[in-house]
Amino acid sequence: MQELHDAPLAPLTTFRLGGPATRLVTATTDAEVIAAVREADAAGTPLLLVGGGSNLVISDKGFDGTALRIATAGFALEAAAPEAGGGAHLELAAGENWSAAVARTVEAGYAGIECLAGIPGSAGATPIQNVGAYGQEVSSVITEVVAYDRQADEVVTIPRAECGFSYRHSRFKQHPDRHVVLRVRFALEDAGGLSAPLRYAETARALGVGPGDRVAVGAARETVLRLRAGKGMVLDPEDHDTWSAGSFFTNPILDEAEHAAFLARVAERLGPDVPPPAYPAGDGLTKTSAAWLIDKAGFTKGYGQGAARISTKHTLALTNRGAATTEDLLALAREVVAGVRAAFGVTLVNEPVMVGVEL
Repeated sequence: MQELHDAPLAPLTTFRLGGPATRLVTATTDAEVIAAVREADAAGTPLLLVGGGSNLVISDKGFDGTALRIATAGFALEAAAPEAGGGAHLELAAGENWSAAVARTVEAGYAGIECLAGIPGSAGATPIQNVGAYGQEVSSVITEVVAYDRQADEVVTIPRAECGFSYRHSRFKQHPDRHVVLRVRFALEDAGGLSAPLRYAETARALGVGPGDRVAVGAARETVLRLRAGKGMVLDPEDHDTWSAGSFFTNPILDEAEHAAFLARVAERLGPDVPPPAYPAGDGLTKTSAAWLIDKAGFTKGYGQGAARISTKHTLALTNRGAATTEDLLALAREVVAGVRAAFGVTLVNEPVMVGVEL
């Protein structure tokens, strides 16, 4: 287990922002992770968990406590018996690179997470955020999560039904100080080298098929990677549009009254012939597009004058152009939130985890 003091955290994040941690511990085994957490908890020391750093906004002052970088490794993919439903069982250590793991499952011909290709970060973060993109969410294929329960001081296995999954949310996100994810287990499909049915219209169009169709699993992955890259959503150290946390805001989910008020504001501002995106999101709920809201409120691609700006490729990504501070980023985020609220009466919610700061 490696230990550093007054250690920079910015290089461990995709934003490349944030001050130092009082202490940075890097753990490469589950036992080391548990030992570091126990030590911090026993001493009453604030603890920050760091995986791939793709979902963190850290204060310029840094973190006064122990930052624990989870760098565990472990990839196990085994075919399931026919009597068990076929397909394959996948187990990933929390520190495994997510995008690389997706590539390996696709190479093996299994379906279920191919449209989650290119998402930066580590496997352990996927159940926390219920990571999803291009019509897939990890909650549909996760079978159980192995975690260290800080309250009970024991390793527990939590089945999917008890994970509290919803849109970009889970019990792990709701109670962030309770569990430390150690391993995640998935059930993948063997569809003879084909993908899961395509649920996202943009992906289907790019592949020349219809929603619900299947294509070669590798073709689905490559198409998603191409679409993501076109939006600056695949990490590239030379491209400042990827110095971000991907989507900075979640898509708003509105109840019936909120949706009616929203539609009235849209008609008033843009006219009756500009309907906003709308997707069913459960009983009486409608999801709309944060990117659409941001754009229609006047925050177009490349918006901003300083070192933090909206991506030139996608309005939903806020970016560090190379010399930004966290405060620069937050100033831009607050401007966008205020502008969207003034225009449409909808309050955007940040997707990344805020450490020592808030909008």
